[in-house]
Amino acid sequence: MKYLLMIAFMAFATLSFAQDAPVKFQELKHSFGKVKKDVPVTTEFKFTNTSGKPLIIEIASAECGCTTPEYPKTPISAGKESTIKVTYNAANEGHFEKKVTVKFAKYTQPVILEIQGDVEGGK
Repeated sequence: MKYLLMIAFMAFATLSFAQDAPVKFQELKHSFGKVKKDVPVTTEFKFTNTSGKPLIIEIASAECGCTTPEYPKTPISAGKESTIKVTYNAANEGHFEKKVTVKFAKYTQPVILEIQGDVEGGK
């Protein structure tokens, strides 16, 4: 009986803390198509705060130094739109797929944004 109670408590605790961030992104993936080597390309991921309160982005981090996210450092008011700008600067030719992890304050599940494309040689 102890084990059953412990499992039930752990399941409830996991469900209550694993909340999705209350945002609606217009897109989670962006394809640049063909890009030139050593020429930065940028896209903006637009989103809306769908919660009833201001929302804060704690951090937006890229998986490599070739990808740079820029995000608002001030709270996004309820119902308002904002953007996360992602710039990619390719040093190597070929296909790329990169992820940016966006962590919102008070929410455990991050949002994963993805960019991809194909790098061609020379400027």
